[in-house]
Amino acid sequence: MHQFLARENEKPEAMLHLQEGWACRYRLLPDGRRQITGLYLPGDYCDPQWALGGLPSQPIVAITNVRALQLPCRASHAGLDGHHGFGQALSDVIERQANWLVTLGRKTAMERVAHLLVELFERMRKAGLAYGQQCAMPLTQIEIADMTGLTPVHVNRTLQSMRAKGLVELQSKWLRIPELQALREVGALTPQEAAA
Repeated sequence: MHQFLARENEKPEAMLHLQEGWACRYRLLPDGRRQITGLYLPGDYCDPQWALGGLPSQPIVAITNVRALQLPCRASHAGLDGHHGFGQALSDVIERQANWLVTLGRKTAMERVAHLLVELFERMRKAGLAYGQQCAMPLTQIEIADMTGLTPVHVNRTLQSMRAKGLVELQSKWLRIPELQALREVGALTPQEAAA
C-alpha cells in the first residue's frame, strides 16, 4: 500500500493492467494540498496514456495492495490495441476525465460525492466485482476529499447526510447503494453517464 507505481517525469518500466487493488494519480500543490486526478480500479490500465509516449506528468501510488500485469508502454510495439479492449479503455479514461472536470467545476458537494460513488460502483460492477448492491470501497474520507475538491470535514458531513437519507451505507470498507437510480439522480448524472 502507498507504494509508488510511477513517479513524476520518470520513464515507467511498464504499463500496468491492474488485476487486483486500487491506485490513484495525483498532483501536489506547493503548500502540500493534493488533488487526485485519476483513479485506477481492477481491470484498468495504469496509465493508458503512456502508450502514446512521453513521461508521466503526475505520480501514481497504490491505495491498496496491487497485483498487475506488466505490459510494454508503447502501443505500436506491443500491439496493445487488441489487448483486452485497450482502445476502449483509453476512450473510457478520456470520457471519465471530462466527467470529473464537469463535476469539479459545476456540481455541489452532494452531487460530487454521489457521482463519485456511482462511478466507483459501476466500474466495480463492470469488472465483475460488485455483489448485488455493494462493492469494496477502501477510500478514506481524505481520499474522497482529494478527488472531489472538498475538505475532509465537508465530505464527512455530506456522507452523514447521504446515510441519513438512506442513499448509501458505508461499513468496513464496503459501499452499499440501496437504490442506485436515486443516487444517480442526486449525483446529477446525465443519461449517458447513468447508462455507462
